[in-house]
Amino acid sequence: MRVMELVRFGDADTAFATRELPRPTPGPGQVLVRVEATSVNPLDLQTRRGDYRDQVALPAVIGNDVSGVVVETGPGAGDFQTGDEVWYLAPIFAGQGTYAEFHVVDQALVARKPAALSHVEAAGLALVGVTVWEALVERAGTRVGERVLVHGGAGGVGSVAVQLAGALGAEVVTTARAKDHEFVTGLGADVAIDFSTGDYVPQVRELGGVDVVLDTVGRDTLARSPEVLADRGRVVSIVDIPEPQNLLAAWGVNATYHFLFASPGRAKLEALGRLVDRGKLRPVVGAVVPLADIAQAHTLLEGGSVEGRSRPRGKIVVAVHQ
Repeated sequence: MRVMELVRFGDADTAFATRELPRPTPGPGQVLVRVEATSVNPLDLQTRRGDYRDQVALPAVIGNDVSGVVVETGPGAGDFQTGDEVWYLAPIFAGQGTYAEFHVVDQALVARKPAALSHVEAAGLALVGVTVWEALVERAGTRVGERVLVHGGAGGVGSVAVQLAGALGAEVVTTARAKDHEFVTGLGADVAIDFSTGDYVPQVRELGGVDVVLDTVGRDTLARSPEVLADRGRVVSIVDIPEPQNLLAAWGVNATYHFLFASPGRAKLEALGRLVDRGKLRPVVGAVVPLADIAQAHTLLEGGSVEGRSRPRGKIVVAVHQ
């Protein structure tokens, strides 16, 4: 089978090579999936750069999103049959990744793909959807009538978070550049704030503060969150913070901080699928590239330009067999 293998840490244009590897065989309780689509996430960029070199032995096949079709089942894997369309988040830093034509996975992590989604769309929702579900539902415990601040609402994670927060019955505030305001309000944001032209904190405080902050951007978000939080507010961050931040102000508002690294699971995918079926959630796919152009996908996500294209809104998805 064809894979795009990470052969060295560093720049996207020299990091990957096309390889032919044996097609994996499913073991007990596992299924073999023909990968129709995967996607590129910030985690992939960090892995490629070498941020997790202690956990990734080169050469390696990376990637974590899958939407595809079951082609073989292992002993005791009775939940699925050949031909079933499925989607899942593959275990992170465990086994072969998803930049490949085939992938083997424990059936307990797999869910049936929502019929309303194409493979490209489902691949664009798996990791970000699970991440946002864990952040807003499992960690923050977002309730109807609360106000949620989503940083970076036009991004891959943010665009899903805006929709999910709204589906949970929250009032949604998001930061985005002015050119993206129509886009994020179309996703369901009640208030959009241009972070590039002024300080977002006074504008959020004028609204009365927020109950939940979802940090998808990093920088000084953690330290400044107490300035916008209501009493007993919650902050969930999905961003690695390279420099220490002073969180003493959090004591003044009884804030709770959560730091999230998403974990796979069928139940979360099924919950997301129900929202898709109800028309409450849809991934935003900004670009689709073939597997052979994985380096270009990384360059786009990093904000670079490829053949006149710049970083798109939403997710960058890889069509494996294109």
